[in-house]
Amino acid sequence: MSGVRYTMDRLCADRKNTSRMDTGHMNRTKRQRGKEKAMPFSVVHHDITDMQVDAIANAANTDLLMGGGVCGAIFRAAGASRMQEACDRLSPIRTGEAVITPGFDLPARYVIHTAGPLWRGGDHNEEALLRSCYRSCLAIASVHDCTSMAFPLISAGIYGYPRAEALDVAEDEIRYWLKENDSTMDVKLALWP
Repeated sequence: MSGVRYTMDRLCADRKNTSRMDTGHMNRTKRQRGKEKAMPFSVVHHDITDMQVDAIANAANTDLLMGGGVCGAIFRAAGASRMQEACDRLSPIRTGEAVITPGFDLPARYVIHTAGPLWRGGDHNEEALLRSCYRSCLAIASVHDCTSMAFPLISAGIYGYPRAEALDVAEDEIRYWLKENDSTMDVKLALWP
């Protein structure tokens, strides 16, 4: 496999239990979220390139070019030239979309690349786009029978999304997706140590 492009329509068709997510859950309060049953989700302080999981998410740019930060670290650990070749076949992508490539030299079998939103003050659909990143990655991982996945904190680096808000969105969307899809996938949000 050199890489696969998915749209949400294709993901829905490929997986019987995968459906489009509504956005009604976005306005739930923290107290309401706290009453939900425990899901296989945790926040860890770990280098995502060393994690023993089926898939890791890459906070990519829309051209799927090797960048700095987490993206650069993932490319280097996977083997930059092979990763770039695989990404070139799939680029460009839109913000909020995701594509999958092999993990190459990483411990993870797959890398799911997603383009997070640039923070422009919060009035340009940033939250919905960020939620779409997590949803798209989880749906692709599910289609590929991944039982474990790790995410970096998407858009909270050079894209400028406020870290506390990005963390809130990530935790909420991952928990919501796991519950709505009755998934037992072990998901970790890997914050830099």
